[in-house]
Amino acid sequence: MEYVGHSVLQKNYMYLSFPSRSENESLARVAVAAFATALDPTLEQLTELKTAVSEAVTNAIIHGYEGQEGEVRLRCAIEGGAVEVVVEDDGVGIADLEQARQPMYTSRPELERSGMGLTIMENFVDALWIDSVPGQGTCVRMRKVIQPDPVSQ
Repeated sequence: MEYVGHSVLQKNYMYLSFPSRSENESLARVAVAAFATALDPTLEQLTELKTAVSEAVTNAIIHGYEGQEGEVRLRCAIEGGAVEVVVEDDGVGIADLEQARQPMYTSRPELERSGMGLTIMENFVDALWIDSVPGQGTCVRMRKVIQPDPVSQ
């Protein structure tokens, strides 16, 4: 999939933006799940996708905006048998991405966070890309194959 600004060049897509409030995490989960049903996922695939989205959105809310209100942007696209989800914020960004990827690491220990969000995302999707610039925000892109390409099998 190729993103050009806010244009997405593929067969089906959706955009959603919402304030960085914890109650909107469930909105993101449900929206992505409803969108992905076009690919007829198994219950396990749908649960994994929803969990990964939940972690990405929660990270944007908790870590990206650190208690301040901002905007979380969610984009989804279906291409072939895969769904791609992008979660973006304009928050504080990640100072050390390698450190953030370590299991059990959290930048907010006072909130008793488990530090497993990125690890969970990596385990529940087929591909994960994270771009972050301190002081400018973070973009998490996840790809989950629902229906494998019969040509590549």
